[in-house]
Amino acid sequence: QVQLVESGGGLVQSGGSLRLSCEASGRTFSRYHMGWFRQAPEKEREWVLCISRRGFIPKSPDSVKGRFTIFRDNAKNAVNLQMKFLKPEDTATYYCAATGDAANMCPTDRTGYNYWGKGTLVTISS
Repeated sequence: QVQLVESGGGLVQSGGSLRLSCEASGRTFSRYHMGWFRQAPEKEREWVLCISRRGFIPKSPDSVKGRFTIFRDNAKNAVNLQMKFLKPEDTATYYCAATGDAANMCPTDRTGYNYWGKGTLVTISS
């Protein structure tokens, strides 16, 4: 069982930066693939980035490419999402997710994750 708690959301002006953090409970954090997803009002939850248990990161979606990065700190049981050059369309609730799936790479689909945080709201003003 893994419990995830996100933090770092808030209101930022367009073009600004924000770092989201996700802290996980438990002593086996390093065994999990970790992902970030986001959901805007009346839209589907979409994948943002993920990082495998070994630190591999798949190709970013075009929506965040060159602007968002993900990194994990296994010593702190944390995974962070650094966001730069934020746009109003980045406004959403951001969720952290975890999976102990045996695959080598982290899933890029939400159905691949079985642990979720409650989310943190990010609002980008124009």
